[in-house]
Amino acid sequence: MRHDDPMDFEPYRGELVAFCYRMLGSFHEAEDLVQETLLRAWKARDRYDPARASVRTWLYRIATNACLTALEGRGRRPLPSGLGVPSDDPGAPLVPALDVPWLEPFPDPRFDVEVRADLRLAWVAAVQVLPARQRAVLVLREVLGFTAAEVAEQLGTTVAAVNGALQRARAALAGVGDAGAVTEPDDPEVRAVVQRYMRAFEAADVPALVRLLADDVVMEMPPVPLWFRGSRDYGRFMERVFDMRGTGWGMRALTANGQPALAAYAPEPGGGHRLHTLQVFTVIDRRIAHNVVFADPRVFDPFELPRDIPAGEFRSER
Repeated sequence: MRHDDPMDFEPYRGELVAFCYRMLGSFHEAEDLVQETLLRAWKARDRYDPARASVRTWLYRIATNACLTALEGRGRRPLPSGLGVPSDDPGAPLVPALDVPWLEPFPDPRFDVEVRADLRLAWVAAVQVLPARQRAVLVLREVLGFTAAEVAEQLGTTVAAVNGALQRARAALAGVGDAGAVTEPDDPEVRAVVQRYMRAFEAADVPALVRLLADDVVMEMPPVPLWFRGSRDYGRFMERVFDMRGTGWGMRALTANGQPALAAYAPEPGGGHRLHTLQVFTVIDRRIAHNVVFADPRVFDPFELPRDIPAGEFRSER
């Protein structure tokens, strides 16, 4: 498609991927559905009527219907904390539940999209509980700012039905993703907390890690369904990690879902490091309140992180 083509859809790709991600909870599926959306739009371009809708609105109609079709008969994509009670045994077996379609992180640096509270992991996880059409109404109305009439047109329903679905969705998500509790990853205080956490992790200094945690901190580790609440169990689990995998880890800072994140590289016998986890933090009142530790290698690819770091490279970065 030429860049001077009046039907160039590429400028909308990033926001469409973010929309489909909010709907599906999977970055990989979102990318696939956006590609399908743009292909459908290109094939139907001769039938597009600018008198009825803008190109953007038309693309969202195609994308919304693609998402609703993809969601038919599917369960939600959860985080471990959405499936059961916290564990009180930091020594419990770390058995992955590979049959669960876990929520995936979003590599926001890849796209020029507005990062808001409604891209945060907690918000996206909560939205997954809503019925698919309610989910679509909430995202289209509250996040993207479409009018009730536009959403009714996109969903083939009435304005009254859209308003009713929005009210139910708002009630279900009351208190989730409170914008007042959201801190930006480039906030100096947030950066300082994450930098201190990084240094403590690299030094395998568990007491220093614990001092950075909120008392009721949550740690979860998809695809392992195990999760912990409280700084004491968090610290005990970190002691286990360093006992199992050794010390001398390397860390790289990045962002995911508009939140501060770290890529953790475990030491290898040959002296280098191998990518082990992607950790996504919620920082509130200068304390780490939540850490989602993604350990499934499939979530690493969208972040374009090197899998292996040669010996000595982390020292040269310091």
